[in-house]
Amino acid sequence: MSTESWPPQLKEWVAKCLGQMTDANRTEAQAELRQVIADSFVNKTLWTTDWAGVQLQSLLPKTTAFNPLNNLKRKINDNTPSNTNKKTKKNSFGKYHSSASSSHDLNDQAALNRRAARFQREHEIERQKSSTHNGNYAFRLPSHSRSDTPTAYGDDPEADPNVPNWDRYTIVGTSQEIFKDYLRLTSEPKPEQIRPYSVLQVTLEQLKKRWREKANYNWICSQFKSLRQDLTVQRIKNEFTVNVYEIHARMALEVGDMVEYNQCQGMLRNLYDLGISGKIEEFTAYRILMLLHGRNRSDLNLYVGQLTAKQKSHPAVVHALSVSKALALGNYHSLFDLYLNAPNMGAYIMDHFIDRERIRALLIMTKAYQTLPLSFIQTELAFDTTSQAREFLQEHRAGIFKDPNCPDESLVFDCKGASAPLHQAFEEKYRKVQIKGAV
Repeated sequence: MSTESWPPQLKEWVAKCLGQMTDANRTEAQAELRQVIADSFVNKTLWTTDWAGVQLQSLLPKTTAFNPLNNLKRKINDNTPSNTNKKTKKNSFGKYHSSASSSHDLNDQAALNRRAARFQREHEIERQKSSTHNGNYAFRLPSHSRSDTPTAYGDDPEADPNVPNWDRYTIVGTSQEIFKDYLRLTSEPKPEQIRPYSVLQVTLEQLKKRWREKANYNWICSQFKSLRQDLTVQRIKNEFTVNVYEIHARMALEVGDMVEYNQCQGMLRNLYDLGISGKIEEFTAYRILMLLHGRNRSDLNLYVGQLTAKQKSHPAVVHALSVSKALALGNYHSLFDLYLNAPNMGAYIMDHFIDRERIRALLIMTKAYQTLPLSFIQTELAFDTTSQAREFLQEHRAGIFKDPNCPDESLVFDCKGASAPLHQAFEEKYRKVQIKGAV
């Protein structure tokens, strides 16, 4: 969730909360702050909440009665972990009763001033970025850190909680290199190492051309990760950014690189949530198919329930929902027809769970029939040839035929004899599913 989508009142409230935090309450207050914003985001009330009237419980004074020893007690308790009220966290989205702000010592006041200055610098950087580029830059509040040394940056360095004063590392690149191998940043990025927006546009066109010319995927992947890194470091989040992640995701699907695909899909969800246009319905369908691959029915139901009528009417989403229905009903005939007629890159995702569904279909067949022509199995389960169907059965210890010496086109599958091996193969190979890089 990018802070670019936050209303101004929320940003001001966050800055106020940061200024009220002390060493004694910071851990608890930051956790509650994140929970309040997350709850509001989920409930779609970021813009309707009166943030000025919201009070974090962790920032309330610990005692309400006046006591001249309060200041002394507070200092003594600075090193004592505060107890977190679970009910408060759960209901922290609601309004809280206002109360007098607690007094700050000189150190606390100095910290407040520093945070306010950092917050102002953030606005200045955003305005400078907007005037320098035609891109759309995501607003981020600076994160607190115990260290002044940045740790390793990944694809989304803004998410690293150990990076201090992230505005210091938001830069405009000056490098004119078209191609640049991906290297994980382990120090502050330098402008001469980062390509500006105009160069990155040229880079994308060249990478698309190289892919059409059958360039090595490992090289292409490294180039795309480097391109994505340069976008992230400069906080460029616009339609071009979406296009970069969509193209890389499709390439990853084509070669079966699910780790990279899932990283792209995760970032695309964030970009779409910002209101940036792209192939939203196409990637919505992919996400449904991925959830079906992982057999995550609860998340699937939640995700589908959030789709708009427009999204549900899109052909790619209609197809993905039809796959879900076929799986739920055990309708393998419909499932494999959908597999053969999947739009876009949907079949590449279905490839990852289609063998599992072939075994499930065969288990149903062995209960309903005594024998079946191998040619029927080939057609019904969407194999390209009868030889491919035979090899699949043999790989799963179910290559049991009435006359095994016949040509593949004439082989008859022994359903009864193959039932037990198929059950065993399913339990061993497909009972659990692991998705690399899943989000």
